[in-house]
Amino acid sequence: MSNEFHLSQIIALLERTPAALNALLRGLPALWVDHNEGGNTFSAFDILGHLIVGEKTDWMARAKIILEEGESRLFDKFDRFTQGRESKGKSLEQLLDGFAAARTDNLVALKSLNLTEQDLAKKGTHPTLGTVTLAQLLATWGLHDLTHLHQLARVMAHQQREAVGPWKKFLGVLRCDGHSAEHVAFGGPIFHGHAA
Repeated sequence: MSNEFHLSQIIALLERTPAALNALLRGLPALWVDHNEGGNTFSAFDILGHLIVGEKTDWMARAKIILEEGESRLFDKFDRFTQGRESKGKSLEQLLDGFAAARTDNLVALKSLNLTEQDLAKKGTHPTLGTVTLAQLLATWGLHDLTHLHQLARVMAHQQREAVGPWKKFLGVLRCDGHSAEHVAFGGPIFHGHAA
């Protein structure tokens, strides 16, 4: 098994996330989508909003910076609270449709770049992580999706944590402390596995 970066494999994963979210979330009762794990944690609705913000301001915007300006320009910081403002007044269905459209647009743009190995080795500067390559950014994009799919399952399971009674000890999704607590890493607070 190879641990090397393969753009086509990351794209295959990124292409599937909107359909996975749609299949899991569309039409679910509020219990599953509106509630979080307490405190400043994300609900399923918040996770979806967060993914949309990333599509608009993070992945392709940073790829463009790497390709056009290299390490000379620091990436813009990611505002982890933007989804609250951006998602306000929208339905879950609107968010699902918005995410699918934004992801499709980004993948069309990514594929149109016809990236070479030399392009993938180009570097940019993250505000807290320092020097990163384009390949690392794109690999992170795919794994970021997986992080939030994992988080989504955990947040949803949390809503029925007491209803399962003694089976709780057999359900790993209820024992995972994952990414919901506020952590301080990379020089600043993060939620749900996302550095600023």
